[in-house]
Parts: sequence; C-alpha cells; structure tokens
Amino acid sequence: MTDSAARPYRADILAIDDTPENLQLLSQLLTDRHYKVRSVTKGTTAIRAAQAAPPDLILLDINMPEMGGYEVCERLRADERTREIPVIFISASGETVDKIKAFEVGGVDFVTKPFQVEEVLARIKTHLQLRALRQQLQTQNEQLQQEIRDRLKAEQALEQEREKSEKLLLNILPQPIAEQLKQNHRAIAYRFEAATILFADIVDFTGLSAAIPPTKLVDLLNLIFSEFDQLVEKHQLEKIKTIGDAYMVVGGLPNPMTDPVAAVADMALDMQQTIRRYHRDDGSPFSLRIGVDTGPVVAGVIGIKKFSYDLWGDAVNLASRMESQGEPGRIQVTEALHQHLHDRYRFTPRGPIRIKGRTEMRTYWLEGRLQL
Repeated sequence: MTDSAARPYRADILAIDDTPENLQLLSQLLTDRHYKVRSVTKGTTAIRAAQAAPPDLILLDINMPEMGGYEVCERLRADERTREIPVIFISASGETVDKIKAFEVGGVDFVTKPFQVEEVLARIKTHLQLRALRQQLQTQNEQLQQEIRDRLKAEQALEQEREKSEKLLLNILPQPIAEQLKQNHRAIAYRFEAATILFADIVDFTGLSAAIPPTKLVDLLNLIFSEFDQLVEKHQLEKIKTIGDAYMVVGGLPNPMTDPVAAVADMALDMQQTIRRYHRDDGSPFSLRIGVDTGPVVAGVIGIKKFSYDLWGDAVNLASRMESQGEPGRIQVTEALHQHLHDRYRFTPRGPIRIKGRTEMRTYWLEGRLQL
C-alpha cells in the first residue's frame, strides 16, 4: 500500500483575507487540526484558485480591496465549478445587515471577529460534514437514477425481445394456438367440421433444382412463397407449412370465417395468376398443380420440440391426392367442394379418376368465378 493510500483524507480549505496576520493565524489553526490550507489575499486570485482546484470549504473575509467578499461569493455561486462549495464569512463587520447580505449572496455561515477558535473549528467541521453528506446523497441519487435508467433500458430490451419472440411464434403458429400453448404445454387438438384444404406444388421443380445453384433456388422459392404468403393474408386464410416446393393452406380454422371454401378457391386462382409471372431460364413460365378439398379435420400441435400446427383427416389426404394426381397449371377439386361452389364458380368436369387407396372419384377443374 502506498503512503497516499494509507494517509487519511485531509479536507482542503481556501482562506481568503487581505490581512496576512489573519491568514497566518487561520492557516496555523487549521493545519494543526490536519486540514490542508491554501491562503489568498485577493478576491480575483481566490476565484481563479477555486476554479482551478475547487476546495472543500472557503473562509471568506468581507472587506477587501479590489473585490469584496460579497462579490467573490456571488461569482463563486455563478460558476458551475464552484457553486456547491460552502462559504463561511469571517468578518469584523458583525452587524445584522452584514449577516443578512452574506446569506443572500450564498454564504452558509457567518463568524464575527475576533472569533473563538473552538467555535470556528466546530462550524468548519459541521459544514464539511454537511457537504460530505450532500455529496454522498448526490452520488447515491445519481447511482439510483443510473439504476433506474439501466432498469428501464433492460425492460425495454426485454420487451423488444418479447415482441420478437411473440412475432416469431406467430409466424409459426396461429395466434389462438400460440396463446394456449404459452399457458399449457400439453398436446392441443380440436376437430373442425368445415375446413377447406389446399395443396400446391411447383411442376418439375426437381428438375429445376438440379439445374441451378442452391442459393439461387432458395431465393427463387422465397420470392414465390412470399407472394403466396401475401395472398394468405389477403384471403384471411392460415398457412400450414411448406415442404420443399409444396405449399399448404387451410381456410375455416382456427378462427371461423364466413365462407372458407370460396376464400380458398380465390386463393387457388390467384396463385395460378401469380406463378405465371415467374419464368425458367429458357423463358417458359412456371406452373402449379393445385388440389383442394373441404370437410372435417383435426388440427393441433403435438410433441414438445419444434412445434408445428398441422392437420389430420380424410379431407387433408384427399386435397393432397387432388394435387398429386392433377395436371400442370390446373386446380383439381373434389365433388364436395364442387357442391359448395358450383353456382358461383366455373368448373369443368374431369370425370371419374382412380384415387390411390380408394375407388374411383368424380373430380372437377376449377376454372374461375362466374360473372353474376
């Protein structure tokens, strides 16, 4: 440990008096009590000294040539560097008006000459302690304010992260399911009697993936599927998932809607319009196979990791078969969907086709809306 570290702190006192004998007396008195003392005989010099190295306390005479004690105190109070330094006036002028003036210009105490040594020491000690307490309170207040700012900043950062997590969760799960999952980690499953399911697949995407770099392929898929996502929002549907170049959408869940069958039909027609704007390197347009069915399904979230909202049921399987056994650029739908929309949309019968795992089924091509 160095000598400066071991040595106790000595309060720094600036004594200002135009009489050298008074300064010598004060300096000796204070030095004997282990204070650090600086003596100045002129007001202007005192101000410069206080600004250069602010003392802990100032002892100030009133009557001095060039600049009196009142003016010195006023200037000290006007300067941000010195305004908090306690000033004790020591003067032979002990009239009440002098004391009032001393307090008006910013003095904290007044001692009349000739003074009692113990009184002066007691007043100095008291004001040094008060200054130390004020500084301690100021430091504690600054620390408290900083803690408040840090806490507010942390809370804001936490809220931003919560919003990011919420947004990410809602990108994965429908909002009602996300809210329920946050409160209950058990499997969530509900039966919906009237859901309309759409599967879409980009025709010959496997061949395309072998012909272009993977990054370009992913960028292209992202552009196409981002437009499909916008269509999902437009028609107030629920995107379920993408698998490779396949895209799955449902209408009518988890939130009910007025006409999910028509909304999904419009989505399918818009998707066919959208895909035609994209072309292969040889200039030929992309095309989709789309399949749609409507009927009861079970929808929910199962498992404890990598949550995914999914659908199960005969209508899901049939919609998938409508897509896989469809034709490029066409929308194949089941008899059930045709029954819902035949008076509002144009259909072309495809006739009976054999569906894997089933007997023959009558299906239709969805061509567009009827002009009513």
